[in-house]
Amino acid sequence: MKSGHTGQRHFSMFRDFHLADWLTLANAFCGVCAVFFAMRYMQSGEKHDLIWGISLVPLAFVFDALDGRVARWRQSSSTLGRELDSLADVISFGVAPAALGFAAGLQGVWDWIVLAYFVCCGVSRLARYNITAEQLADGADKVKYFEGTPIPTSLALVVMLVIAGDAGRIGDDFWFGAYQVGPWVLHPLVLVYALSGSLMVSKTIRIPKW
Repeated sequence: MKSGHTGQRHFSMFRDFHLADWLTLANAFCGVCAVFFAMRYMQSGEKHDLIWGISLVPLAFVFDALDGRVARWRQSSSTLGRELDSLADVISFGVAPAALGFAAGLQGVWDWIVLAYFVCCGVSRLARYNITAEQLADGADKVKYFEGTPIPTSLALVVMLVIAGDAGRIGDDFWFGAYQVGPWVLHPLVLVYALSGSLMVSKTIRIPKW
């Protein structure tokens, strides 16, 4: 009997989820599967595995856009929903693009550092947003603007990978090649990730939120 009550307590959280929360979980699901496909591509070398992984990030973006609209439509916005959204975005628009870039060939040690920097910038940007959301809203129903570029803008990095893959410029054939910088290898193309991450944490960029 005790285990039954424990099981009910575990599932009671899901009963409290709104429709928007389930859409947010769909976003996270797509991001996690994109990471799995990136790992599978590294194991199999089959290009379609990388394509599947890349295609799941735009799908995650669709769910990310829908969850906010549904929450406002049903007036079901909550602190839980906001935190859930941030965690899902870290996976789908932070970890997944970094994992796909690594799988596609950004595998030098300097590349690892830049990719990790990119993810950390995404985490920091979302944490800052959650802390300052109330202040930025200024008593209104929603935040008026973003400080720094939103993390879903990393979708542009995934588009870059699509173009590179279509042109056969992944792996050893990445644009701008690879260079030995000190003890480690650097692909200059990875600096696009550094730029994306830096724009996320910028406090001088303010983007109106519609």
